[in-house]
Amino acid sequence: MNGMDAGDGGSKAEPGAAPAGARPEERRSAVVVAGAAAIGGFLFGYDTAVINGAVDAIEAEFRLSPLVLGAAVSSALIGGALGAWFAGPLADRIGRVGVMRIAAVLFAVSSVGAALAVGPVSLTAWRVVGGLAVGAASVIAPAYIAEVAPAEQRGRLGSLQQLAIVSGIFVALVVDYALATLAGGAGAQEPWGGAAWRWMFASAAVPAVVYGVVALRIPESPRYLVRRKRYDEARAVLSKYVGDGVRVGEIDRSLAGGGRGTRLSQLRGDPAGRRLGLLPIVWVGMVLGALQQLVGINVVFYYSTTLWRAVGFEERDALITSVITSGTNIVATLVAIALVDRVGRKPLLTVGAGGMVLTLAVLAWCFSRATGSGENVSLPPTVGVIALVTANLYVVSFAASWGPVLWVLLGEMFNNRIRAAAIAVAGTVQWTANWLVTVSFPAIAEVGLTLAYGVYTAFAVLALVFVARAVPETKGRELETM
Repeated sequence: MNGMDAGDGGSKAEPGAAPAGARPEERRSAVVVAGAAAIGGFLFGYDTAVINGAVDAIEAEFRLSPLVLGAAVSSALIGGALGAWFAGPLADRIGRVGVMRIAAVLFAVSSVGAALAVGPVSLTAWRVVGGLAVGAASVIAPAYIAEVAPAEQRGRLGSLQQLAIVSGIFVALVVDYALATLAGGAGAQEPWGGAAWRWMFASAAVPAVVYGVVALRIPESPRYLVRRKRYDEARAVLSKYVGDGVRVGEIDRSLAGGGRGTRLSQLRGDPAGRRLGLLPIVWVGMVLGALQQLVGINVVFYYSTTLWRAVGFEERDALITSVITSGTNIVATLVAIALVDRVGRKPLLTVGAGGMVLTLAVLAWCFSRATGSGENVSLPPTVGVIALVTANLYVVSFAASWGPVLWVLLGEMFNNRIRAAAIAVAGTVQWTANWLVTVSFPAIAEVGLTLAYGVYTAFAVLALVFVARAVPETKGRELETM
């Protein structure tokens, strides 16, 4: 039978009764499928880091100017913004898992294409294609995980997205180092042929294939299945992964008026579409996405080698410093996973923003004591130690809060009717802010690193105020009550 039976879809819990939680076997099943979906985050992190080991070799082989090189490197961020924008509406048409499969194919193809690039134009084009895939995967994973996870596990499982991102960064750094070491440099030839930097890009095809295979085996989101009136399939998925607390009828009622797909126009605050304003909750998601990047996380370690040299490390030890930073990211993310369903989303964001305000302000002060400019900037030894410790505390503040909690909130803060489209808009803003910070940092740093860290401190203060005033707490709530 394809319709909702009265005993399921129409029934409600008795007044005052708490929804039944997921059983242990359901929790384990939810962990498996959430981890599978989070592989998209691994691609996100891998793509972000893998090009770092190839940049110098690409610049030398293609004889690129700094402007052209910057365009080629940042092109993936533009693709990410476009991929995020289109992924939401597409997910309401072909399903969350369908978008994952497309993303896996695009990423695998782009990895091979970048490895075979014959010049800056082809490299940039393939990087954009890869960005489309990563952008799509980055917004679909939070939506999918939120829709298959039991409410009491949703924060921890949603945090797997960020854990996968930082793990992807770590693995890419190790792979880059191994390939460059084996060849004798990123621009040198590997024993089996081909420059090391080309194999760095080609290596990204491996997690892409894994992602595609996994996407063929995991179930579709029950909320999407109800939207498409596939009630029996939705009931089976809910029973296996979510438990008895959510029923098909409740989901169907929450989707009333949403049709078979969400249009971006449905995010407007005025149902008649006469105003350009958006629903308040959509603005919250967009600002959260922007602030996560505007605090400077992706460039705050631009001068990390200088900090490490201040306490006795040599420049050739850059890999060690990168691995330590990446390991700090992973450990702090694990802390967030342990806490997010216990203390809630809002407290973690508040504490994290406060930590970033303090650490960024200290870093701004440290670089006010610097001498020199550009790559030759130096710090007094004692100040260098303070900056080094503070920079790692900054990473901890971010990774234990804003890193994972953003993805958790984006997956659960929107109602069933608009979730996919709203996440797409917020994700696009996040990717765009990422690009803006990346391209603006060199110019700001040229004026002075004190200014750069001062700007990021101001955005961290804004993040603290915004969380206190505008961000709702979603801990323990079923998606149908959002």
